[in-house]
Amino acid sequence: MNFKYTLDDKRYHTFNYYLKTKYKQKIAKISLNADFTCPNRDGTAGVGGCLFCSDSGSGDFAGDPKDNLQLQFEKVSQMMKRKWPDCKYIAYFQANSNTYGSVEKLKETFEPFVNKKDVVGIDIATRPDCLNEEIIEYLADLNQRTDLWIELGLQTIHEESAQWFNRGYSLPVFENALHQLRRHNISVCVHIINGLPVETTNMMLQTVEYLAKQDIQGIKIHMLYALKNSRIARYMEAHQINFMERADYIDLVVHQLELLPPHIVIQRLTGDGKQDELYGPLWSIKKVTILNDITKRMKALDTYQGQRYQRS
Repeated sequence: MNFKYTLDDKRYHTFNYYLKTKYKQKIAKISLNADFTCPNRDGTAGVGGCLFCSDSGSGDFAGDPKDNLQLQFEKVSQMMKRKWPDCKYIAYFQANSNTYGSVEKLKETFEPFVNKKDVVGIDIATRPDCLNEEIIEYLADLNQRTDLWIELGLQTIHEESAQWFNRGYSLPVFENALHQLRRHNISVCVHIINGLPVETTNMMLQTVEYLAKQDIQGIKIHMLYALKNSRIARYMEAHQINFMERADYIDLVVHQLELLPPHIVIQRLTGDGKQDELYGPLWSIKKVTILNDITKRMKALDTYQGQRYQRS
């Protein structure tokens, strides 16, 4: 196998490979909840949020917003230190839209982690419509002082799908935000979702083909999952819609990886709701076995990330 972005049997550019080769030691992400909200919840862009989004703003594993950010960080880092004494960290602002506020609020949130002991970088999850010029300029400055990633929740390139799940912004908004971030050399990771019930397999592949031609540095691929009593769970039940089958998901992800250029870091290949709150698909609970079977499938096909990538 002629694939240079690996240290083991993986045939795609894992986030673990990226961290090990960049920092030469154990790095862990600590998920934080800075108690932001979202323009798709407060009425600015919409109400109710995206159909699939949880009450915690897709930060189900982030810290408790009742605790201040330093306490959230210390609780997790102390546990990790016991397992990896020399571990260093990325502060990951995960829940909701973490640039939806004034620059002053952003500074109050992020600056304490810039020179914090054992923190090597900051990862900020947000929406493309929460990045005005003033905020971009602040992020550009932040990028000069820490290893910065911005995560953008695109989910799909198809407007009809975006309207179905109430995304609240159009594809050109994403394209403009990406352009502005990359103008300042800020690393961008894009989220997509496989298994939206209004999409065909071909539509999901088209989203990845589009992203393969964009100037992005990372991608997170999720399967659609639903928590109990969530809006998406009620929708799936009311319309008697089944979740994507496990084997179909694995085959699709393998095909998507083939389409992505090898340099793009694959930060995630599954979604993971809390086990006791999960409505479906129940097969998504066994995250490790899914990842193992993706690798096995790639080996069986003798394929790797970028094998079908075509430069434009």
